[in-house]
Amino acid sequence: MAMGRPREFDVDKALDLALQVFWRKGYEGASMADLTETMGITKPSLYSAFGNKEELFRKALDRYVDGPGGYFQAALAKPTTRAVVEHLLYESANAVTDPNHPGCLAVQGALSCGDAAESIKQELMSRRANGEQDLRQRFEQAIAEGDLPQGSDAADLAAYLSAFLQGMAVQAAGGTTREQLRKIAEMALRTWPPPSLASV
Repeated sequence: MAMGRPREFDVDKALDLALQVFWRKGYEGASMADLTETMGITKPSLYSAFGNKEELFRKALDRYVDGPGGYFQAALAKPTTRAVVEHLLYESANAVTDPNHPGCLAVQGALSCGDAAESIKQELMSRRANGEQDLRQRFEQAIAEGDLPQGSDAADLAAYLSAFLQGMAVQAAGGTTREQLRKIAEMALRTWPPPSLASV
């Protein structure tokens, strides 16, 4: 049986390049010409390796989660909720102001999606919801272990922190500097856990 022609490009490198395009231009703003030119491949090669544009974006998003966005899972493994929150806030401030990685793809991608990209918007919303669920479970564990006060509301704490992180990403997209975001993070840490969301 004849062997198919091997791919003439590095799939992982191509995904990294596609990720940069989606980061800069958003899902809808990234044209197939933008993607193929930046990735250095033809349109048939893109379809063969990644499927359509929507599937390419999903694969690039997975690449983001495992790479620049990997600090989130690393934070969940920290021994205390204080350490979890500190890692998330400071690493988020670093990530969304990294000149090589323009912002949070999961937040900015959803903000720039119109009706034509509703499935992508829903995908990003689902992934953010999953992240919030992971935080809730981590806080529930902390309550059970006595690291957070009994009576703390894990779901509310997770929603609070998720909203805070998304807000930092939006501010960074508007030009807020890393230093300013780190000061905001310090303010949040001074009131962790928020008294209105945890028993005193």
